[in-house]
Amino acid sequence: MMNYQAGDIVYVFIRNPHIQDVANIQEAAVVKNPEKPEELAIFVFETYYPLTDDLAIYSTLGEAEAAYAQSFGEDTA
Repeated sequence: MMNYQAGDIVYVFIRNPHIQDVANIQEAAVVKNPEKPEELAIFVFETYYPLTDDLAIYSTLGEAEAAYAQSFGEDTA
């Protein structure tokens, strides 16, 4: 996992909870985890997600779009 710091802006894939084959790229913030202040979390859509190796996190929108196209075989636009 890359070394992120609180305040970094990253890009993640967010799946639609109602339609599992629909995903979007979403800008997110790296923040201190409010439940475990010694750990970092991703804050997106008013929700905190622990920063783990299980998340597909990209430093730039371009990286996220390329990974999205490779994973889903379509454009993000």
